[in-house]
Amino acid sequence: MSADGLFDIGEPAGGDASGAASEEARPAPGAPLAVRMRPRSLGEVVGQRHLLKPGAPLRRLLEGGAPASVLLYGPPGTGKTTLARLMARAGERHFVALSALSAGVKELRAVIDDARRRRDYHGGSTVLFIDEVHRFSRTQQDALLGAVEDRVVLLVAATTENPSFSVVSPLLSRSLVLQLQSLDEDEVREVLRRAVRAEQGLNGAVTLAEDGEAALVRLSAGDARRALTALEAAADGVLADGTGVVDLAAVERAVTEVAVRYDRAGDQHYDVISAFIKSIRGSDPDAALHYLARMIVAGEDPRFIARRLMVHASEDIGLADPTALQAATAAAQVVQLVGMPEARLALAQATVHLATAPKSNAVIAAIDAAMADVRGGAVGAVPAHLRDGHYAGAQKLGNAVGYRYPHSTPDGVLAQQYPPDELVGKDYYEPTTHGAERVLAERVPKLRRAVRGR
Repeated sequence: MSADGLFDIGEPAGGDASGAASEEARPAPGAPLAVRMRPRSLGEVVGQRHLLKPGAPLRRLLEGGAPASVLLYGPPGTGKTTLARLMARAGERHFVALSALSAGVKELRAVIDDARRRRDYHGGSTVLFIDEVHRFSRTQQDALLGAVEDRVVLLVAATTENPSFSVVSPLLSRSLVLQLQSLDEDEVREVLRRAVRAEQGLNGAVTLAEDGEAALVRLSAGDARRALTALEAAADGVLADGTGVVDLAAVERAVTEVAVRYDRAGDQHYDVISAFIKSIRGSDPDAALHYLARMIVAGEDPRFIARRLMVHASEDIGLADPTALQAATAAAQVVQLVGMPEARLALAQATVHLATAPKSNAVIAAIDAAMADVRGGAVGAVPAHLRDGHYAGAQKLGNAVGYRYPHSTPDGVLAQQYPPDELVGKDYYEPTTHGAERVLAERVPKLRRAVRGR
């Protein structure tokens, strides 16, 4: 059986063949606080109001409505396992839990075979809960399709990753996808206060001070299980020293650093780097530094961050600040030559440089427009006077004949056709008036007139 913490509850009446249900329904007094405070009924679940309001699909499932396989997608500590067990309890279904971290195709097939026998011989149904389903391979996910399609099992799969990226399309199409949300501050406070006063919790043995509660709420980042774990650690400390008051100092002694919710292989990786780049593009250095810090603390590969900075320097700044690409490239060199943790300074310096620099997307717009024309067939012949003339017989072919050398004129610019005939007069680069590009906005039209002989 899987017991991932706060939001697990006991087995439906009868439990499973292992007989472990009654123990899980009544945790031992010495069990972790998060385990003792597991919701045992729908009324005890905190959060997810958008999914549990009257008439919502999930609430209908929990109240014994028509069965459907479900993918529960959301951050840790938001109730995925609880909801799976409540679905089993609502229909008096057999409950089996597997973790994708340890189960393979063999274990899946054994559960499915047992569920089929249970259905065919006893008329019973089985809820199969799979935690961390995004860690299943495509082969393992495919092994579920037939059983889900035929309702041999009612699948409830939990994932902290966006299922659009981590779950195979056939399984997605056979399941109801429900996104759970992190608990808000008031909901975390409710969880903490309930744990302090509940008989199965701390039973009033400690007092939760206002500043201590605020610290626990902040540290939880919307994860109820994390909040309860931190509360228990702080409570143990104040009970040991005899004060009995969980205040800010007690929380700080118990918790040294908040674990950053960030999976380098999952959608948090993409969400945070996206927010990082968009903050730089939006000229908000403070927000950009926040997202940079999240990546650094979570152990993101600094080379990945440096690569994104280099790309951003050309994509969103370009010639509005020609030194931006130099700064990003220099930061990448520091990452390569010095390494972390010192390289964080260079990454921060480049981040601030790029965020505060004038912005222009003229470079990327120019190259993308040019590539679109090339892909569309605008690839006329190179004008004869521009072709290579450094080989015997080139002049007989007309190559390089008539080419005019710009440096032979005082200004270094003269009228001459450079693009293929089909693209004469086509403008790609349109400089803005931002930063250093303001000078180019004045210069480029003059160059075009001179080169095109206007």
